[in-house]
Amino acid sequence: MSETATPARGRRARGGGGAARRAERTAVSFETAPTIVRNIPNLEMLSDEALDIIEANAETVLEEIGVAFVDNPKALERWKAAGAMVDGERVRIPKGLARKLCETAPSEFTHHARNPEKSVQVGGKNLVLAPVYGPPFVRDADGGRRYATIADFQKFVKLGYMSKWLHLSGGTVCEPTDVPVNKRHLDMLMAHMTLSDKPFMGSVTEPSRARDSVEMCEILFGKEFVAENTVMTSLININSPLTFDETMMGALEVYAEANQASIISPFIVGGAMAPVSVMGTLTQVLAEVLAGVAYSQLIRPGAPVIFGTFVTSIDMNSGAPTFGTPEAAHITNGAGQLARRLGLPYRSAGSFCGSKLPDAQAAYETSNSLNMGLLSGVNFMLHACGWLEGGLVADFEKFVLDADQLGTLHHMAKGVEIDENAQAMDAIREVGPGGHYLGCAHTQANFKTAFWRSEVFDYKPFETWEEEGARDSQTLASERVAKLIDTYVAPPMDPEILIKLNAYVDEKKASMPDSFM
Repeated sequence: MSETATPARGRRARGGGGAARRAERTAVSFETAPTIVRNIPNLEMLSDEALDIIEANAETVLEEIGVAFVDNPKALERWKAAGAMVDGERVRIPKGLARKLCETAPSEFTHHARNPEKSVQVGGKNLVLAPVYGPPFVRDADGGRRYATIADFQKFVKLGYMSKWLHLSGGTVCEPTDVPVNKRHLDMLMAHMTLSDKPFMGSVTEPSRARDSVEMCEILFGKEFVAENTVMTSLININSPLTFDETMMGALEVYAEANQASIISPFIVGGAMAPVSVMGTLTQVLAEVLAGVAYSQLIRPGAPVIFGTFVTSIDMNSGAPTFGTPEAAHITNGAGQLARRLGLPYRSAGSFCGSKLPDAQAAYETSNSLNMGLLSGVNFMLHACGWLEGGLVADFEKFVLDADQLGTLHHMAKGVEIDENAQAMDAIREVGPGGHYLGCAHTQANFKTAFWRSEVFDYKPFETWEEEGARDSQTLASERVAKLIDTYVAPPMDPEILIKLNAYVDEKKASMPDSFM
């Protein structure tokens, strides 16, 4: 599907319409694939008996062990009023209460983009893809590993905007360490809002920054539109095991009150933050998600939320996290089954790897995780491209390599067509014994769309490859990065909205001193 980058239309009355329409007529078009809709069945590894055991054990954890809501008196009051037993900061939730509260959470919702053609549907059979999130370091073939800057961040947003298979611009694609901590969320949001017109994520590092995110969206989309629609999906990590800290819960409260979506996601390193067994980890994951989703519904029934799971194992020799392992695959798969039982959208998987370079280790571990995410029914895949070194690094070459490979998920999800054209009986009749299909009518009619093709990999004969410099994948990816950045053109934006956003950011920055803590 070919889409032209245009500002949202027909949603709100505002000035600058003439300028916006002129920009639309001269806009450069970038092809963006629509939301993946699975036409293949989900892989389900766990039996109903196993799922029943996990659900029963999770309810026992909530009732007998409980969860901690730290430094959050308001949350404790809400839980007590709902019927939970509150002892200090420990909340024990009677069996069935959390699950009952979760019933008001929607099973599917629309995450709107400022270009309506790029809005995505989260839940059901849909899969949307978002880039890496959170690394303090970046890496490329020329500069090596270094602390991320706002220029790096903006470059990633541009690459994400131009990537055909990526649906979201993301959130903290990397942490721009050259901008004060208390102000960088403003610059990151501005990058997502102005350099791309895909959906994006809000800030969660402090409740006031979540509020800034909502207010900036009210400028971008219009206050009434934001009040009635979801324009942000943000990541709320649970401080596993069984702890809900005031920072993340404060951000969740802001987003839930504003009808904006949150991913309720335990942060699990098996053997450190959860048991070493798959069943034990899934029990803890479900208990934490139940408590988090239920709390979002205490704030606002019907607030959109996503069942999240970030799971990795640990190397018992070095203590380092490991990725792309069979155990992580089992947990990713089992959590998907649990999410579907709850009727909630599911977030998991990504381009996970522990490698220091975009090498064979990175490729193997990443493909293991991406493919398992597709097969496990993931609806929202964060970290879908660019992840390196256990999440410490956002890598430019790996970003475009991964983004390219996301095309395979799109094509695998289509399944196998069985219509008359797909059966190709005319082609078989035309060619007959001993012939070839290169020139037959069916091939001529279908060759442009029959096969997925990488835009990065080299398929040339050995001699040609050698003559062109024997380039490896990282070298090819570097060239791809340069080409995309050289041809980048920003999507048009209503000039009056841009003026208002800049004024908001300037006023916010002027209201507080710089802080790098």
